[in-house]
Amino acid sequence: MKPLIIGNLSASVPIVQGGMGVGISLSGLASAVANEGGIGVISSAGLGLLYKGLTGNFIQDNISGLKEEIRKAREKTRGIIGVNIMVAMTNFADMVKTSIAEKADIIFAGAGLPLDLPSFLSKGSLTRLVPIVSSARALKIICEKWFKGYNYLPDAVVVEGPKAGGHLGFREEQIGDSDYSLEKLVPEISAEIKTWEEKYGKPIPLIAGGGIYTGKDIKSIMDLGASGVQMGTRFVTTAECDAPRAFKQSYIDASETDIEIIKSPVGLPGRAILSDFLRKVKEGRKQPLRCPFHCIRTCDISRSPYCIITALINALKGNFRNGFAFAGTNAFRATRISTVKEVFSELKREYLNCQPD
Repeated sequence: MKPLIIGNLSASVPIVQGGMGVGISLSGLASAVANEGGIGVISSAGLGLLYKGLTGNFIQDNISGLKEEIRKAREKTRGIIGVNIMVAMTNFADMVKTSIAEKADIIFAGAGLPLDLPSFLSKGSLTRLVPIVSSARALKIICEKWFKGYNYLPDAVVVEGPKAGGHLGFREEQIGDSDYSLEKLVPEISAEIKTWEEKYGKPIPLIAGGGIYTGKDIKSIMDLGASGVQMGTRFVTTAECDAPRAFKQSYIDASETDIEIIKSPVGLPGRAILSDFLRKVKEGRKQPLRCPFHCIRTCDISRSPYCIITALINALKGNFRNGFAFAGTNAFRATRISTVKEVFSELKREYLNCQPD
């Protein structure tokens, strides 16, 4: 595998661990991935619940929690640490400012177009900015806005295909349409990137995610033009993943038919593992009484069947009667808990076995 170069950062293994909230990818998983030569990513989603009580204010506890997770990751690794921040979060700006102030190596921004992301950089900031997109058109809009407004282009780009876990940047009818497959998106976005690279002389590596599970998958998608891959689901069932054992066990116990597309309160389709909670939602037996956190701008409590952050924190605790686990399309393939080192070794071996003699 060739290293993944993002600005002055070099990951010896071109694997970015996907950011997974709430509480799934924190400093433990991120530092373990970084120590193996990949890029470890802390999810900023819901940290105010995990660090509840530091100030008594959800928004402020998010900031304090992110500072603490970045600090803990730095204590465990000298590798590359990124932060995943959803544009749709009401405290998006706070999370970006905190990540830059704490000198996170990379910000990965998705769940919306991060059109003003470069505005948060100050002189001398070393944090690299990487938008997450689901189409060449979205990337073009971002590049035009960033260059015109800030004389800045993305340091890399992540494309998430429709096989990813969590919230998806596609309409429900597009998810199973081959025209929107990752294999179709990568060449299209690579072509868009090339126009900007040639015009302004800045390399912009493409990182592809969504359904990447094996070394063979990595080889196939990199042959189409990706410089690296993003993998989330594969790392959930590792010892270093920050989720408790009950959450990881939900992946191991899942069958292929348990993994479904759901309608999220934030207004996007998502992929999750079927649970008692989601069955009740389907039957119309769930309805939130109030919005306790105001965490997502696009979440309308008057029409939402449940509070998503509460459901995700319940799942983190292993309470699937009142929550559910987001997961990628290949989550059912997990059969045991392994270490991050074992996963990297297996991926490298599978990748090498795909090479011509």
